[in-house]
Amino acid sequence: MLQIQIYKNEPQGITSSGFASLTFEGTLGAPVIPRTSSKCFNFTAEDHKMVEALRVWASTHISPSSMLVQLCDVQPMQYFDLTCQLVGKAEVDGASYLLKVWDGTRTPFPSWRVLIQDLVLEGDLTHIHRLQNLTIDILVYDNHVRVAKSLKVGSFLRIYSLHTKLQSVNSHSQASLLSLEFHLHGGTSYGRGIRVLPESNSDVDQLKKALESADLTATQRSDIIFQSEHEDSFPALSSSGSVSLYEVERCQQLSATILTDHQYLEKTPLCAILKQKAPQQYRIRAKLRSYKPRKLFQSVKLHCPKCYSLQEVPHEGNLDIILQDAATQSPDNKLQNTSLYDSEIWTTKDQGGRKVVVHFVKNNGILPLSNECLVLIEGGMLGEIFKLSNKFHSVIPVRSGPEDLELLDLSAPFLIQGKVFYYGCKQCSTLRPIQNLNSVIDKTSWIPSSVAEVLGIVPLEYVFVMTFTFDDGTGVLEAYLKDSEKFFQIPASEILIDDDLQKNMDMIMDMFCPSGIKIDAYPWLECFIRSYSVTNGMEQQICYQIFDTTVAEDLI
Repeated sequence: MLQIQIYKNEPQGITSSGFASLTFEGTLGAPVIPRTSSKCFNFTAEDHKMVEALRVWASTHISPSSMLVQLCDVQPMQYFDLTCQLVGKAEVDGASYLLKVWDGTRTPFPSWRVLIQDLVLEGDLTHIHRLQNLTIDILVYDNHVRVAKSLKVGSFLRIYSLHTKLQSVNSHSQASLLSLEFHLHGGTSYGRGIRVLPESNSDVDQLKKALESADLTATQRSDIIFQSEHEDSFPALSSSGSVSLYEVERCQQLSATILTDHQYLEKTPLCAILKQKAPQQYRIRAKLRSYKPRKLFQSVKLHCPKCYSLQEVPHEGNLDIILQDAATQSPDNKLQNTSLYDSEIWTTKDQGGRKVVVHFVKNNGILPLSNECLVLIEGGMLGEIFKLSNKFHSVIPVRSGPEDLELLDLSAPFLIQGKVFYYGCKQCSTLRPIQNLNSVIDKTSWIPSSVAEVLGIVPLEYVFVMTFTFDDGTGVLEAYLKDSEKFFQIPASEILIDDDLQKNMDMIMDMFCPSGIKIDAYPWLECFIRSYSVTNGMEQQICYQIFDTTVAEDLI
């Protein structure tokens, strides 16, 4: 259900549990790409026709934007609509596209130019050079890239919700010059998009007249004149590598993360958060300046939900040593072939005639199929456990105790399913005999939490533990991420055993914090963070943790 309410005199939609939606760009001729809040949806050919019909209806029934502005009237930090002609275009990268346009007038401020020596520019280069003082470069992002690629040079366009911003330009004569950039951000908020105007459109007639009468010899005022005339109006930009203050007002750009709750919280700048006491909850919009650890597989830890301890995931080499030590103990024949399990014993041909016992747990006195069967292995090595886990549903390493089979030291996993090893907390667990499995014998799925409970184990959970350094142009803040699978939508328990999941996580972090470009070009991240106090010796420190935030499904 979507509940509509008024907040600060504006309508606001509040979603509830179970709500899902499909949204589409409203521009005529744009690709019909569903943007969804759910992974599962059904979009038919009839639905496609309906979207096209709604676009046609909207183009004739919804009043055109009144934000039309000519280039000669644009101002920094402004959103406006532009009617123009396309004279050149080029692909910059997979997420952005360059459009060179003009409308017969020239901007009052120096306009920024995209370096194109490495780009393949489509268009009449002679004509583009002749118009160099009247054209502007527009960078188009995300869902608008496909539309931009399909545009024909020479066509007349209406670009909606175009954004101007100031940016510093390196100069030999000045430390920080300001130029005007033009951006069409991702998404369709405020009607953002590109529309090709037909020749019969009245605005095209006016545009053609403006182009025919344009003064092609006009030159823009020099950067130095602009800087001296406007230095009191606009502050100099920081050269520290922080997010430009002018970048903060790109608030309409789509975020690379999604908030899963607490949408009522208003955004708080980092500079304000750093001055407040804990505990508090905040909603932030910032860029990821850096993160640790850089080797992402090192971010996976084991966390106890009871005592909150964190520990490293045991290395296979250390685990093999633990199993070898347990294998030196001879199995007790009196603990074989019970009402709980049938037993089979093997003697290895080498390794000093090591004895290995496999106990097959029965279900109501009957051995289940191998893909449903839990086996207990006594005296087995890591390689033998891997072979069993590939064939049987679950494996538990055990040893002979005084009266019953018992688990090994909790340095070893208490349960293995496929390639996933489940561990327990040594501090919080009180181990019980293996015979206690009788109480869950009918639960053939062998749920790890159920097995842990009857064996007296507090299970450890796999979590990602990372430090994110956020920058929003007002301040820099370090926040701690501890998450099992909600943030990345990747299970931490599987990341170490699945190369594809590791590649997905690498791709996400490269998207959040790309190398080789300015931080202003990084995507925005919208997150919830909570502050809390930590006592370190005699000092008290405020720390921050990310919560109720997830990676946008478009990135997964």
